[in-house]
Order: sequence, then C-alpha cells, then structure tokens
Amino acid sequence: MAIVEHSLPRSAGRQWTGVLVTVASRLAQMALTLLAASFLIFTALQLAPGNPVEIMLGSKAGDPEAVRRLNAQYHFDQPLLVQYGHWLTGLLHGNLGTSFVFRENVSSLIAARIPTTALLVVYGGLLVLVIGFALGLVSARAGRTADTGISVLLSAALAAPTYVIAIVLITFFSLYLNWFPVFGSGDGLLGRLHHLTLPAVTLALSSSAAIARVTRAAVKDEERRDHVTTALARGLDPRTVLRRHVIRNALLPITTIAGIVTAGLIGGTVIVENAFGLDGVGSLLVQAITRKDYAVVQSTSILVITAFLLVNAFVDLLYGVIDPRTRKGGTP
Repeated sequence: MAIVEHSLPRSAGRQWTGVLVTVASRLAQMALTLLAASFLIFTALQLAPGNPVEIMLGSKAGDPEAVRRLNAQYHFDQPLLVQYGHWLTGLLHGNLGTSFVFRENVSSLIAARIPTTALLVVYGGLLVLVIGFALGLVSARAGRTADTGISVLLSAALAAPTYVIAIVLITFFSLYLNWFPVFGSGDGLLGRLHHLTLPAVTLALSSSAAIARVTRAAVKDEERRDHVTTALARGLDPRTVLRRHVIRNALLPITTIAGIVTAGLIGGTVIVENAFGLDGVGSLLVQAITRKDYAVVQSTSILVITAFLLVNAFVDLLYGVIDPRTRKGGTP
C-alpha cells in the first residue's frame, strides 16, 4: 500500500515534467521558426527591386544630402546583417519602428487594424466549421443523389479562386440584391458583422469544402466499424450511436484539417480585405509591400506567422481533449 501511495506522486510528477518538456520544445520550435522566417522576409525585401528612400523623398530623391540622411537614419547604408540586427533588437524591446509611408509608429498602425482582421478570421472560422461539418455529415448519411450533388458543389467551391468568389458575391448580394455593403468595416458590433458577412463567406467557402470532404470520409469510415455495427444490432438509438460512437471518433481527423484550414484563413485575409476594402492587417500588408515599407511588411508578416503557429499549437492541445490516448503516447 505504501508503494502505491508513493508511486502516484512520482507518476504525476513525470506527467507534469513531460508536459513542461513538450511545451518548452514547442516554444523553442516556434521561436526558431519565427527567427528564420523574419530573416528570410527581411532579406527578400532588401533584394526586391525599388528603393524606399526614393519613395519617401519623392521629387527630392535627387538631393544627395537628403538621401544620405535617410540612409543613415534607417541604417540602409549598413550591411544586411547589421540592418537585421537593428530590427531584431528593436523587436525584442517592443519597438517595431516607424512606417516610411504612413509616418506613424508601426505598433499603433497594426494595433488599429487587428480588430477587423481578428473578427473576420473568427467569423469566417465559425462559418467554416458549421457549414463544413454540416455538409459533410449530410453528404455521408444522405442518399446517392444528394451525396453526388453536394460533392459537385464542394468541388466547385474548392476549384474557384478566392477573388472570383468575391466578385460573384459582390455582384449578386451587393450590387443586385443590395443586401450587404461592398466596402468598409462598419461601426459597432452589429454594423461590423453586417459589413464582414460577405468577406467572411468569401473566406470560408473553399475551406468549408475541405472540412466537408474530410468529415464525410471520417463519418463513413466510422460507420463501418465493428463496434458501431454491434451497437446498432443491440438496438441502441441510431442518433445516440451517431453522436457517441461515430462523430466522437471522427473528430480527430476533422480537428486536424480544421486547424490547418483555420490557420490558412489568416493568410486568406490578405486577398479578401483588399477585395472588400477592409482596413485590416492584410490590406495594410499589401499597401506596405507595394511601397516597400520595410518596417510594416516585416512586422505584419511576423504577426501573421505567429498567429498561424499559435492556432496550430492550440489544435495540438485539442487532440488531448478529444482523444486522451494522445496524451499517453498513443497507449490505450
């Protein structure tokens, strides 16, 4: 009895140690990924054609003294690694620099646009999960005709480019039916939701198709399992069997694709925000790239990559909730 009493705390201690090691490993991987990504982006910006000093000076670009002063101010007259070191040091101290184009602190510039992008991603993500799961479940349990029809729609949604979907939705729902506004983010929560509905649907359509396909395959696979057949043969309520045995076991592959798709929505905001004239981080990134606004491009890119990594880490945590076996290295 004493052996059991002493072994429990040790077992709990080993579990917590494993959790801490896993978290530390994940944080280290994220840090290395961000460091490598930031350097690649910084290098690509430096090698891209165009001179930000000429863009800033405009008609005064021919003034050698003005050019020298700006090159010294933004460290453009120093080697690439030195410039990157200055930027990285500022980042670690919470200083993202000043926008060349907007003449504003980059932190303030991005902070003002995060709410629009965050609400768009959350709105689109909810649509993806609801529409994708519902279509996949209906397709898996419907007859052949309905299954074929849904599969055709899903294939069309997957094949259509995002900007084409945006044009179709704007033409039909904004210009023809006049149900939704074409541009802007709106005011207040209801106003913002109204303005972001078409962008969120645009963002969600192709991703919903991916979720639906995985859901359909996972549900059909689970329905063929022996324990499901046995449960139905014992006279259990089919809805209970569907909920407890089919859907629950199918959630792991669905969660996997949902995490990938949701993280992908963050990158998709770049196209959608520009198509609908939204004042989000994605549209800011495009403006900064076209004008070679180094500080803004670097900071917004790192923000997008960080959000992508955090979503993937959150999905990994969900694995342990959905299937406790994943917390024990796959042991039953």
